[in-house]
Amino acid sequence: MKNTIVMILLLIVNSVNAQKKSDFLGSWTLVSVENINQDGTKNLPYDVNPKGFLFFDEKGNYAIQIYKSERAKIVWGDKNKCTPEENAAIVKGSNSHFGEYEIDETNNTITFKIKTASFPNWENTMQKRSYIFKNNELKYIVTNTTQGGKSATAEVIWKKL
Repeated sequence: MKNTIVMILLLIVNSVNAQKKSDFLGSWTLVSVENINQDGTKNLPYDVNPKGFLFFDEKGNYAIQIYKSERAKIVWGDKNKCTPEENAAIVKGSNSHFGEYEIDETNNTITFKIKTASFPNWENTMQKRSYIFKNNELKYIVTNTTQGGKSATAEVIWKKL
């Protein structure tokens, strides 16, 4: 009897905290991106208050754009005439990709099926990310980052618009 009551309580708690796939649909704004290195040190690859947009649609498509909060203008006003330093700043200061997604509500994972990415190594890959959804905030963990590969993880937080 006691075990049955505990199981019922766990089911109730899980159902209250569970998110439906429809809760993910729509537009999100970026709150933060924090990289955590294997030695425990942390950094903000897109600085404090990065800019970003995430969109999930009902057909299983998604798009992500992430940018540093402050980015220098290109001196010549033409990205085809950038200096090597300007090109490096553009690449390091942004990340975007799009494709299809799946939500696994039972295991709290999002799988991104990346079709196209600003980081070509991610193209045509599938990346599974564990998530926490609470108070209209979505936090997920990237285990293979664009800045450090598997030597760093990233904690990315989005707020529902």
